[in-house]
Amino acid sequence: MRVLYDGQIYALQPVGGINCYFTNLINQLPADFVPLLLSARPSNSNQLIHPNLKIFKRQRFRPTYISYLVEQLYFGSVISNQRIDIAHPTYYTLLSRQAVKAYTCPIVLTVWDMIHELFPKELDPKGKITAKKREAILAAQAIICISENTKQDLLERYSLPPNQITVTPLASNLRYEQAFESEEMVPSEPYFLYVGGRTAYKNFDGLLTAFSKVVSTNSEVILCVVGSSFNQVEKRLINELNLVKKIQHYGHIEDNYLAKLYHYSIGLVYPSKYEGFGIPPLEAMSCKTAVIAGNCSSLPEVVGDAGLLVDPNSQTDLAEAMLCLLNHPAERDRLIAKGYDRAKQFSWEKTAAQTVEVYRSLVG
Repeated sequence: MRVLYDGQIYALQPVGGINCYFTNLINQLPADFVPLLLSARPSNSNQLIHPNLKIFKRQRFRPTYISYLVEQLYFGSVISNQRIDIAHPTYYTLLSRQAVKAYTCPIVLTVWDMIHELFPKELDPKGKITAKKREAILAAQAIICISENTKQDLLERYSLPPNQITVTPLASNLRYEQAFESEEMVPSEPYFLYVGGRTAYKNFDGLLTAFSKVVSTNSEVILCVVGSSFNQVEKRLINELNLVKKIQHYGHIEDNYLAKLYHYSIGLVYPSKYEGFGIPPLEAMSCKTAVIAGNCSSLPEVVGDAGLLVDPNSQTDLAEAMLCLLNHPAERDRLIAKGYDRAKQFSWEKTAAQTVEVYRSLVG
């Protein structure tokens, strides 16, 4: 089977959850499949290892508008001249600048979440992404959702037959053993960990307020944050809460070091108000650390009863959960053991196998 992957996501994000999903999916396809990848970022292709992979590259250049025109012509020509059994775009827009519905073969679309619809002022004030997303959803013959929660959110907004939608949970790229393969240092103080983006719905400001309550009780504990640099609003809040000396920031770090930070932390705190899936809690469980997460959207599907699920809108509940892990090591150890077992239920092999079933249901 020849599956076309328009690599728009590789152009939009050098690293990230969607990027990781498609890289693992392509690598796990059966050996008799032929994945065809359109790519505007050829440097990312070294992560892809499928034996039959065919990559059609067009590196971007300046001026950008001419580069986009060349991409449109080149990728449009590739699509016209290749036999394609299934098209599975990596995002809701295409490198060829065509509409998703222009494909003449069956289309499979992965829908990650309803974040743009739920938080339009923050993420899509003009509605452009939501409009493109809607076009792509209505063009697809089969839809994959990464959680049951995303499926229900989708069905609330679209009159789609439920049997058109398949849920394929994600997996973690991190292994517990990687914690011992990094020579980087972790803090000597007890520390909580936060990993990922900090858009408003991620509730990082709520975490800071809750953490300040923890610090007032336990002056030794610190918070380690992995992700982009703090913006001015975050810096101001950190200063107002007297947390300047209690927070350590890490940029985008390599996987072994991240696994080590997870493993030696008191726990991951992930108080997001909405997630399509939520990779960091699964990574944390895979690396044998405890998890505190929001009790909403898809997070209970990931964490189950193997972590502390709290109301993300309650800084008091967040603080009490952190203090629970600090003050009750036996409970923390119990959660670590349950989380590690739960993480084994998720694998990229399962995700790919379920996706291949979707492909075959359309092609026969």
